[in-house]
Amino acid sequence: MSTQRTIGFIGLGVMGEPMCRNLATKSGQRVLCHDLSPAPMQRLSEYGAQPCADVAELMQASDVVMICLPSGKAVTELIARLLPHVRQGQVFVDLSTSGVDVARHSEALLRAKGARFIDTPIARTRQAAENGTLLIMAGGDAATIDEVRPLLQCVATDITHCGPIGAGQMTKILNNMVMFQTGLALSEAYAIAQRAGFDANTIFGTLSQGSGDSFALRNHGMKAILPGEFPMRAFSVQYARKDLSYAISMARDMGITVRGCDAVDETFRSAIDAGQGDRYWPVISRVIDGTAAPTTPQERAPA
Repeated sequence: MSTQRTIGFIGLGVMGEPMCRNLATKSGQRVLCHDLSPAPMQRLSEYGAQPCADVAELMQASDVVMICLPSGKAVTELIARLLPHVRQGQVFVDLSTSGVDVARHSEALLRAKGARFIDTPIARTRQAAENGTLLIMAGGDAATIDEVRPLLQCVATDITHCGPIGAGQMTKILNNMVMFQTGLALSEAYAIAQRAGFDANTIFGTLSQGSGDSFALRNHGMKAILPGEFPMRAFSVQYARKDLSYAISMARDMGITVRGCDAVDETFRSAIDAGQGDRYWPVISRVIDGTAAPTTPQERAPA
């Protein structure tokens, strides 16, 4: 960026921590960080990010405030906490998947305080967050997006301006809706291949060369479903169901029947009931084929 600025980053979870680390090491800016857990703040301090135990301290010093939280409810609650500390001219960048209404409401509240807000939800995998190769779908004022683009480029290789406030959220929600339905189809294909006695690795590898190819196949299918890798600190079934709920809610408000979404939602519910809610969401494949084993208390404990 052309001038030295202070960046405040709030929310250091599975995706937030590596994004903040990439900002601290690549941006050339002063980076402050805050999370309810001290552990990620301590880890990030080794990369030059300055921990802030109090959000008021972070807000007082930050020119740009970046947020990465697990839900729209969490974003709404955080914005309410931050409002008394908002300064005119601050820029807020919401990297969470928080919903269209939350984005519009947050923008209105912050605009009234003289600040600017853009919704910039992220897509791709945890490894992409580590590598700084995420996809960002941005909604809001084009000039504001361009102003913070150098920061976004520290965490993402692809940044698309999707439209006005809420457009980034809408695009992300629909992206996940399609991905989850593809993941359900892959899970069913895996179960059928296994039950019939054929090699699912060969079948998935061949699908990747044909019309059945997709990002979901090459990543969630071949890197999770086939090897049975469903870690706890990843995009869990619980979080996936939360994202899907945004699509279902919007569709119902519009009078649109979404049978595919309903099927995925029911599968997510079954996975949660089977004790798999904290695992990486492609674990639904093991619920479908009947081989899922409930998580243990040790696995559920935070890292």
